[in-house]
Amino acid sequence: MSTDTKFVHLAWRNDEAMLKKVRYPMGADPAGKIARIFGVYDEDTGLAGRGAFIINPEGVLVNIEVSHLDIGRNSDELLRKLKANIYKAGHPGEACPAKWTEGQKTLKPSAEFVGRAEAAMK
Repeated sequence: MSTDTKFVHLAWRNDEAMLKKVRYPMGADPAGKIARIFGVYDEDTGLAGRGAFIINPEGVLVNIEVSHLDIGRNSDELLRKLKANIYKAGHPGEACPAKWTEGQKTLKPSAEFVGRAEAAMK
């Protein structure tokens, strides 16, 4: 989703090698309505910041990442966060630490755990 029009999205997908394999719809928000809802719209420029939002099936916003216009997003990191949220949904009481990937050990937060995350991962 971006403040670009559907025609700009089509041009990006057709001409940008990094987007050739994109198989999901790209939403056009030229009036900035959705960008305003998510708080990333810049009224002065009419542009939206680069935001990535993960919303769970219950409609709860569980992850937010917003970067400056000149900073691209990392789809591998976004996918990692999505998988961590899916894991967490089925494993309440556990935490997925930084750089956690699917299949790795998780943590069970407690008062004794504070300041010992690295040791707990071993």
